[in-house]
Amino acid sequence: MWGLARLLRPLTPAARPSGRPLTVAAAARVPGRPLTVAAAAGAPSGSPGGWYEWLAQSVPVHWAEEGLMALQVAAGLPWWAAIVCGAATLRTAVTLPLAAHQSRLLAKLENLQPEIKKLAERLRYEVSVRGKQLGWSEKVARFHFKKNLRRIIAELYIRDNCHPFKATLLMWVQIPMWVCVSLALRNCSVGAMDSEVQEQFSTGGTLWFTDLTAPDSTWILPVSLGLMNLMIVEIFALQKLKATRFQKLATNFFRVMSVIMIPVAATVPSSMALYWLSSSFMGLSHNLLLRSPTFRRLCCIPRTQSDSDTPYRDIVSALTA
Repeated sequence: MWGLARLLRPLTPAARPSGRPLTVAAAARVPGRPLTVAAAAGAPSGSPGGWYEWLAQSVPVHWAEEGLMALQVAAGLPWWAAIVCGAATLRTAVTLPLAAHQSRLLAKLENLQPEIKKLAERLRYEVSVRGKQLGWSEKVARFHFKKNLRRIIAELYIRDNCHPFKATLLMWVQIPMWVCVSLALRNCSVGAMDSEVQEQFSTGGTLWFTDLTAPDSTWILPVSLGLMNLMIVEIFALQKLKATRFQKLATNFFRVMSVIMIPVAATVPSSMALYWLSSSFMGLSHNLLLRSPTFRRLCCIPRTQSDSDTPYRDIVSALTA
C-alpha cells in the first residue's frame, strides 16, 4: 500500500520547470530528470508501476475522466465543487439503491434464522432416530445432518430469493467505481490526462487546499476521512446485536483500515483525498438514512427483530455510553 501511495504522489515543485507541468514528452527529453508517474506508462509491465500504470490508463478510468470533465463543464463549478458533486451523484444514483437492496436481503436472512433454527432441531431429531434404526456412527449421523441442513437452507434462500452472495453486489460495484474515479482524479492531478486540466486542478481548490494537485499538508482532509470511516464502521457494528466471531474480526479489520487510510490520504493529491472524504460522508449519510423506519418502509425492507423505532437515539446512546 505504501508503494501505491508513493505512485499516487503528484510532481513536486522541483520537478516542474518554471512552474509549468512536466509532460510525458518533456520528461523523456530532459536528460537526468526522473520520469514522473504520468511518464511511467511506458515502463515495462514487470516494473513496480507497470500494472498500476496499465490500470490508470484503462478504459473505465478514461470514462471516469470524461465524466468528471463533462460534469465540471455542464455545471460550471470549480473543480473542488465538481468533485464533491460527482461523489454525491455516484453515491446517490448508484450505491444507495444497491445499499437498499442489500439491506432488504439482510433483513430477509435475519428473519429466516428462527425458521432455520426450528428446522435444524427437527432435522437433528429425525437424523438421530434414523441413525439408531440403521446403526449409524456419530460421524455418519453428523454428515447426514449437515448435508440435509445445507439443502434445506438452500431451498429457503431460493424460496425467499435472498442468497447471501447477492448481498455482496454493492461491494462488487462500489469498489471498482471508487478505484476508477480515484485514478481518474490522479491522472488529472499529475498531468497524465492533459496538462491544461492539471493547471486547472492546481488552482481549483478552496479554503486551505487551493492546489488540488498537492497533498493536504495540514492533514485536515486525511484525518477527517479517517474519523468518517471509523464512524461508518461503528454505526454498522451497532446493527449487529449478537455479532459472530467473523463479524467481529471484519469490524476490527475495517477499523484498522480506517486508521491506515489517514497517512495514505496525506500522500496523494488533495483532489483524491477530497473525493474519498466526500464519498465517505455520503456513505455515512446513506447508512443513517437506511436506519430510518420510514425510509426502510419506502424501500420495502422487511422489519426484523433488531429494528428499532428510535434508531438515531440508540446510536447516540451507544456512541456516548
